[in-house]
Amino acid sequence: MTPPSLLAVFAHPDDESLSAGGVLARHAATGARTAVVTTTWAPDSPRAAELAEALRVLGAGEPRLLGYADSRVPRSAPGRPRFRDAPLDETVGALVAQIRDVRPEIVVTHDAYGGLTGHEDHVHTHRVTLLAVHAAGLERLHPEAGEPWQPRALYLATHPHSAVRDWNGHWAPTGKAMRTVPDELITATLDVTPWLEQKVAAVLAHRTEVARGAAPGLIAALPERERERLLGTEYYIRHDPVATARAAAELLA
Repeated sequence: MTPPSLLAVFAHPDDESLSAGGVLARHAATGARTAVVTTTWAPDSPRAAELAEALRVLGAGEPRLLGYADSRVPRSAPGRPRFRDAPLDETVGALVAQIRDVRPEIVVTHDAYGGLTGHEDHVHTHRVTLLAVHAAGLERLHPEAGEPWQPRALYLATHPHSAVRDWNGHWAPTGKAMRTVPDELITATLDVTPWLEQKVAAVLAHRTEVARGAAPGLIAALPERERERLLGTEYYIRHDPVATARAAAELLA
């Protein structure tokens, strides 16, 4: 049986490794087509080069950058609008083109909170991805973006409330709130420790973020046991666009 193809869509270089590095490495190891779209930063930027290295480690192909500016770093894409300021139809169309090119059965992205940090680019990427996953299967939407393709499932990378006890001691010094979801909303809890070495290596490939003390820097400073505790499990909420549509049709019948 051929493993399902997978496309991950995240906001910034390093989000893919932190949020779904284990799943990406595990998936690629099965021989399945595995790809990553990053919605911000220019392809010729230093962080794009770091992203390319991280994806090589994970086996997730070449970077696919939409090239919009990070909302907090204008120099990330000189001359381009911030991702969340660009016309919605334009950004959805750009992502539809990527979905139709990769033709994934599974799409992975940020949850509605934008993950633990709640970064506004994460939240906007979540919203655009939901719209693009639905639009990609409709032939009259964005016909210029290629032949229609409907992914089978969408998985939202997240953290349950119970994960707070693992993260809190490391997160508290940042002074930021952690955005987590009720444990009962989690539909997939995955042990990714067999791929933890690759995941950590991919996180640390984002050297710019390590140097400035962002999340990859936090990971770099941890002993191996703590890295496993924080990164060895990944949590997802499954959303089924086709099944949801069928359920709605049955409800209205």
